[in-house]
Amino acid sequence: MNHNYSSNLPAPCIVDSGIVVNKADMLRLLKGLSHVRYIHRQDNQVTSTGEGRVMEAFSDANQATLVANHSLYLNVHSFDYLEMVRSGDETSFALVQENRCLCLTPIVKDTERYTTREIDAAALEAIVTEALSASWDASIDDERNL
Repeated sequence: MNHNYSSNLPAPCIVDSGIVVNKADMLRLLKGLSHVRYIHRQDNQVTSTGEGRVMEAFSDANQATLVANHSLYLNVHSFDYLEMVRSGDETSFALVQENRCLCLTPIVKDTERYTTREIDAAALEAIVTEALSASWDASIDDERNL
């Protein structure tokens, strides 16, 4: 399902509660998750509950969403939409597909509240390269001034 928004209309804005149908938006929300509590319901019956870590969130029509051994591999193509549900001071994410719902509630430990987001290797390498380059440029300038 592809949603093309007219240039005259603003893009949707969803804050803490609402339904997200765009796969790219769903993926962005899921990639921000780390540790979660999950509840899996099928036909309104709870079939599984637990806690785990979101290892990967991806978009591939040929792969499954997998939950096993406290690890979650979430494929946005496994679901029709994502519903954000606000309860108290936390927002849960209900991934819905027909009669199935995988509800994820983030678990935020006090030590994680103020830590920075993980940086991938390529981004870290770019930062280090830029810093080294700036340092070398500064030392070349110093040598020229002697």
